[in-house]
Amino acid sequence: MKGAARLSPAPAPAWSASDPYAAALRSGRGPLFLRRTDGWLLPLEVERWCARADPVDLEVLDRCEGAVLDVGCGPGRLVAELAARGRTVLGIDVSEAAVARTVGLGGPSLRRSVFEPLPGEGRWDTVLLMDGNVGIGGDPRALLRRVAALLAPGGLLIAETAPVDVDERAHVQLVDLDDAHARAAGSPFPWARIGTRALLRRAGAAGWRTAGQWTSGERRFVALRTSRPASSSAEPPNSTAVISSQRVRKPSADSPVTPA
Repeated sequence: MKGAARLSPAPAPAWSASDPYAAALRSGRGPLFLRRTDGWLLPLEVERWCARADPVDLEVLDRCEGAVLDVGCGPGRLVAELAARGRTVLGIDVSEAAVARTVGLGGPSLRRSVFEPLPGEGRWDTVLLMDGNVGIGGDPRALLRRVAALLAPGGLLIAETAPVDVDERAHVQLVDLDDAHARAAGSPFPWARIGTRALLRRAGAAGWRTAGQWTSGERRFVALRTSRPASSSAEPPNSTAVISSQRVRKPSADSPVTPA
């Protein structure tokens, strides 16, 4: 495993410790929204995230290559599906509730930000940024740079883009509108929304190669490859390298978790 790069991680979103978010993941129900400072609301699809992988998800997973890192895995439907297929996979998320639910579904998961040191850096074959996670950190350029460092040479990034042409950064808060006071959890944190056209433009400027783009249902996706050529000497992450502990019961910011 390559040594961990020195990073300047973005702070974990305030909603990573949010009771409304944790409660929604445990119950599998919303409604939850990201609210911009100007009051605009972006609905979070909690029910879909907490369900089993749907046909659109399965189409994405069929495109994955080798060992897969799911960044912002949420409640773990994709990690669980890949694990059930016998694939080497790891989900990471800043939410303890998300990690716990992923583990409960049989998927290996680690409570960690993508901007923190991670197992298998430089050796993942595929990285997933699904469900709007291309907005993590509020700076798509920085996120693309970080993902490139996680992937093996020639590795594949599959990102789900916004369903409209948009390229914006904002500070948002998590809002539970079922709460009598429309309670917002935590301080505002940076987020981004980016459509296919803008992501391709940014990726091209950063040296990524476009491997594909498609629409399935009402969801849009982009596949990108790192510009570095593949190396036959590089070894992919394996289950023992990715997961160092097999019987961790309680997720923490530094501990990988797998089913006991």
